[in-house]
Amino acid sequence: MTYPNHPYAGDGSHTGSYYAASANPSPLRAELVGEVEADICVVGAGFSGLSTALHLAEKGYSVTVVEGARIGWGASGRNGGQIVNGLNASLDTIERRYGKDTATFVAGLVMEGGDIIRERIATYGIDCDLKHGNVFAGLTAKHMQELEARWKLWRSYGIDSQEMLSRDQMREHAASDLYSGGMIDHKGGHLHPLNLALGEAAAVESLGGTIYEMSPVTSVDTDAARPVIRTTKGQITAKTLVLCGNAYLGHVVPTLERRVMPVSTQVMATEPLGEAQARALMPSDVCIEDVRYILDYYRMSADNRLLFGGGTVYGGADPKDIKAKLWKNLEKVFPQIKGVKIDYAWSGNFALSFSRVPQMGRIGANTYFAHGYSGHGVTGSHTFGRILSEAINGDLTRFDTFAKLPWIPFPGGRTFRVPYSVAGSWWYALRDKLGV
Repeated sequence: MTYPNHPYAGDGSHTGSYYAASANPSPLRAELVGEVEADICVVGAGFSGLSTALHLAEKGYSVTVVEGARIGWGASGRNGGQIVNGLNASLDTIERRYGKDTATFVAGLVMEGGDIIRERIATYGIDCDLKHGNVFAGLTAKHMQELEARWKLWRSYGIDSQEMLSRDQMREHAASDLYSGGMIDHKGGHLHPLNLALGEAAAVESLGGTIYEMSPVTSVDTDAARPVIRTTKGQITAKTLVLCGNAYLGHVVPTLERRVMPVSTQVMATEPLGEAQARALMPSDVCIEDVRYILDYYRMSADNRLLFGGGTVYGGADPKDIKAKLWKNLEKVFPQIKGVKIDYAWSGNFALSFSRVPQMGRIGANTYFAHGYSGHGVTGSHTFGRILSEAINGDLTRFDTFAKLPWIPFPGGRTFRVPYSVAGSWWYALRDKLGV
């Protein structure tokens, strides 16, 4: 079937983020013009697409990537930069919903994405400010009970990189009176996500892959034996198509669009704080996120800026005043930061699935897709890229396990999914506030 679409990315420039301002030098790739034949075409040059393309290129495949804007233009170049292991849906939720075997399967791969990222950085010499460790922070006694239950559950599945933190131990990571304690994952971490994406793109090209930028896809034909991808100025006919547009795929494939909902989250970056103030606020230099439904997440950049994120807008709209939206939460965590200047503030969309479990599957015989990481895309996208490459290379073992999981539509469909989700977020935010 052919699905029409219209360009989504404006002039294709990166958003005015700290990441874009501090990005490593990268060439502007050519726009797709005219007709091209390709063995494998990947739509989307974010983490999912680049991970898939790089794994396939390493296997010897000829890969062409088509990006509507610049490398990492969407969530991959705007996110909090945190390597957080696991899915949005907890292992106990997966076990309850899909059974013990599926939970065991998921537990076996939730640490894989971070390992892939570290291997990519080492193998291809990617300069992206990698640092180690992430902490989950609890504000209430109930949060601490939930974290301890998670710690015990993960250990029961053989995952032993996590350690519980008391209130005093938590202060070794964040100089804040807000928290009752936390849990550190020593296999977590944080990095400059746009520079990681740029480095992975260069790696794909070093292995003979081709990347087209500034080439928004206007339609795809997935019914043909050889899928056809049309852009504003060109067309690719491929043996195999992989759709990795995630929250920014737009209306290209309505059957995928209705499976997920774009949700925006916001990040701001302070002025450089200097080494002394940065270590006073965050002595261990890990990244931190709390465990509330609408959470705060933050870390220090390589040049000692505090990057602080949070908030959600269902449907993917940008707030009118990002700084005002985030500043009050920042002051609750670090009241001592009063008077510090905010140099950058930006917003970006991730794709939320109703089940909070990523989705992977196939449309027709030769079109694959992966999306719906629900806020855990830095690691999940790298894992799913590997699994997609395995499937295309003939090993469907892990692909089929995810493809067979039933996806759950949003109540009310596209018309009512936003108000439904907003009402749900109000309820969970109230529960967070009441500590129940």
